[in-house]
Amino acid sequence: MLKYLQTLPEKNTWPFIKFILQSIFYFVILLGLLYLFGYSGHGQGGFIYNEF
Repeated sequence: MLKYLQTLPEKNTWPFIKFILQSIFYFVILLGLLYLFGYSGHGQGGFIYNEF
């Protein structure tokens, strides 16, 4: 365990690493939502008021 702790990056770099990992995580969630949103209109008719 002590050997593992000695190989960790300096504590002042953790906020930067956390920011990068959170940014990647939120970007993946955003891509997933956009992917699912793309399927929301398939198989449905046009908007009813467009035909008037």
